[in-house]
Amino acid sequence: MFHGTLHHSDAPDWSRQRIFGLWKTPLVTLSEARGPEGIRIYAIGDIHGCRPLLDKLLQKIEEDIARSKAGDWRIIFLGDYVDRGPDTRGVVDRLITLQAADPRYILLAGNHDVEFLAFLDQPSIDGVFVNSGGNATARSYGVKLNRSKLKTQADLEQVHRKLVAAVPAAHVHFLKGLQYAVSFGDYFFCHAGVRPGTSLERQSPDDLLWMRGPFLDSLMPLEKVVVHGHTISAKPEERINRIGIDTGAYRTGRLTGLVIDSDHKAFLSTKP
Repeated sequence: MFHGTLHHSDAPDWSRQRIFGLWKTPLVTLSEARGPEGIRIYAIGDIHGCRPLLDKLLQKIEEDIARSKAGDWRIIFLGDYVDRGPDTRGVVDRLITLQAADPRYILLAGNHDVEFLAFLDQPSIDGVFVNSGGNATARSYGVKLNRSKLKTQADLEQVHRKLVAAVPAAHVHFLKGLQYAVSFGDYFFCHAGVRPGTSLERQSPDDLLWMRGPFLDSLMPLEKVVVHGHTISAKPEERINRIGIDTGAYRTGRLTGLVIDSDHKAFLSTKP
């Protein structure tokens, strides 16, 4: 399989290469991709503690389901429920309730979710949680975390003890149970992206949670079109091999959802 980044000017005729059997697995471009027969798919980008925006987008989705008279549906959350926004606790509570009520709500892990668990297990002053929005998560559980005041290991351990005591066991269980990826029809859903040149079934958890450049810069078609969050853009990004729907909810007020129904695609947002 081809390795590296392609530019529009030198991209080969992928369909022709498929015809001559150069690929063991058929490749799909965005224009060809179809959702699963009879199932309307919704994907929701990075929530980051923004409970009111989550509630608003879910209401829009419920209205869309009713309006479209969808026979069946799935709502896929792409991870990063914690940090940065003001109400991580409220977001996790809502997601736990949704998941318990209906298995058609599918929850994927984001890198911030995994790093929150890592801090609860083994606190580090240099980790993502302390340095990238974990103070907002701690505050939502009633614990103060100020990076500038963590002068000693004892300071860190004190905050850690308080947070471990404050986070409900159900929240930890929920975060530990998150999937890394899921696939429906011609679409593959994950938090960050995939490594081009590696089959989807062999992607590493680290790449699914953290991938940026090699994936974002690639114009190489994949086995499925990847729907992802993780990398903020002003509006949803549609490329030959991917759709990015992280529109920076915690700082823009815009939480974005993607709708897939057969060959139809649309976007829902908490802002016009």
